[in-house]
This record gives sequence, C-alpha cells and structure tokens, in this order.
Amino acid sequence: MSIEVERKFLCSADTLKILQEIGVCACQRQFHDQYFDTPQFHLTLRDVWLRKRKGCWELKCPVARVTGAEETQSEASALCSRYKEITNLRDIKMKLMEVLKDICKDVTSLEQTSCCVTESCRHEMDSEQDKCWVDLDEADFGYRVGEIEVLIPEGGDMRAALDKIERTAKKLGLTGDQRIDGKMSVYLKINHPEHYERLMREHIL
Repeated sequence: MSIEVERKFLCSADTLKILQEIGVCACQRQFHDQYFDTPQFHLTLRDVWLRKRKGCWELKCPVARVTGAEETQSEASALCSRYKEITNLRDIKMKLMEVLKDICKDVTSLEQTSCCVTESCRHEMDSEQDKCWVDLDEADFGYRVGEIEVLIPEGGDMRAALDKIERTAKKLGLTGDQRIDGKMSVYLKINHPEHYERLMREHIL
C-alpha cells in the first residue's frame, strides 16, 4: 500500500509556462472513473472513496494526521490531502467489510453513484532534491485542475513529502492559502447537490 499526498491548484498561463520549462510531459492519458457507495453514502460520509478506473478497483482512505511527529501545522501542509491507496482486491474487500460491518454485509451490492471522464497530462518533476508528479486534468464536465502528487510507502516520511510538495509549488509560482476543490467535489456539487451538501456538513469536503 502507498500513501498519496497531494496538493491541488488552478493552473494559470504563467504556471503552465513554468511547468513546460522545468517539467517533462511524461504522458497524455484519458481515464473513466466510476465511483461506488451505498444509497445512504456510508462510504463517502466516512471519507472513503471506492472507484473503478480502467477496469481496476481502487480504494482511497484518509490518513490520520499526527501533529508534531510528521509535520508542522503550516498553511502549506493544510493545503494537502493524504489518502491511503489500496489496489489489491482482497485488501479492498477487507477494508470495505470493516467500514460497513454494521451497515451492509454484502459489499458487492454497492451502487454506482457518479462517473466522469478525464483528459490528463502528467509531468515528471525530477530535480536532484525533489521527485514528484504534476498532473493537469480536464474533466468532461468542464472543470480544470492541477495536482502536485507525491507517493510514499505506508509509514513513510510524511513531513518530507509535504516539504517536497511545498518546494514544487513555489517553483511553479503558486500562491494563496485556500484549498482547491477536486474533480469529485465539483462533480457532486453540479450533479448531486444533496450528496455534496451532506459531505460539506460532515466536513468531508
């Protein structure tokens, strides 16, 4: 398993120019994401996200923040999300059964709640000090967002990952202290406002 540490940003013309100068466009890709949940949203209301991408299942679960042990409570770290990524089918099923043990005994009965297609351009940032990925995504519902992503092994150095993202953000000229909405936040706000409002009330989004 790995931990995905990520900061989202809105890409301006200046940011794109810098990225083209210092990054390598590793690949252009398109992916179709399908998200699944119970009708009462028991997964996403726990900040657990089950999706199917290119025929493969993925489960993203939140990672607890340990103040002091892994990071300082800086504005920069507050802009980043941290999720454990589970891709092994057996591990996914075990985690789902753990989350839904008092709610749903048959995890195969989950329903598709949303789907979208994304065109993405992945840039590799590989300086001597920092290695990470910068993705520029455009979803089929018109939303564009950038993501700086670092993967670390479970139990890895979270503070180092956060520092790496902060340095990359500075190289790209990113400013501001507000978190940027991800694709699913915007998708739900447009297409499923009831679901979106519940997630907002629970401080998931």
